[in-house]
Order: sequence, then structure tokens, then C-alpha cells
Amino acid sequence: MSTLISVPRRDDDTLWAVVATVGRQHRVAEVFRSRDAALADRSWRAEQVRAYRDFLDRAKQPVPFYSVAPIRRADLPRKWTPLPALGFLRGQFI
Repeated sequence: MSTLISVPRRDDDTLWAVVATVGRQHRVAEVFRSRDAALADRSWRAEQVRAYRDFLDRAKQPVPFYSVAPIRRADLPRKWTPLPALGFLRGQFI
């Protein structure tokens, strides 16, 4: 006699996004399949911001705030790319 095993469905396209916020601008910094991985990345990014806070202030760069939120794959911008740790490149918040 055979027994059936219930397998969790992975048909949802929900990912966990690390979101960078500067003022009213929000950008998806990185996406992960698990919330724990997203929280770890958010902690790392916040640590980088703390370490370079003096540099950001002297360079008159905005200081990003990072949060974690669920996001659907379909909601990602078409040409989305991950953000650098401090949230800007070449002097611009991306």
C-alpha cells in the first residue's frame, strides 16, 4: 500500500525585498526567497551605512534607511538590478 505525502506548493511568486528609502524615494535594493536572508542583508546594509556615516555626511549623500517587505516577482521593475550597500553610485541615489 502506498501513502501520499503532502508537498508544500511553491506556486506563489512572493519574494522578500530589502527596500532602500531616502526621503520619499523607495528602491528595491535586493530580493531573496526567504525572509531570514532578507533580514540578514538588511542588517548588513544598515551596518555599512553606520560604518560610512561620516563619509556620507561629508559627501552630502543621503543616508538610506533599509526595510524588508514581501514583493511579487511581477512587481519588480523590468530592468531591475541590485543596489550597492550605501544606496548610491556616482553620487546619485539609484
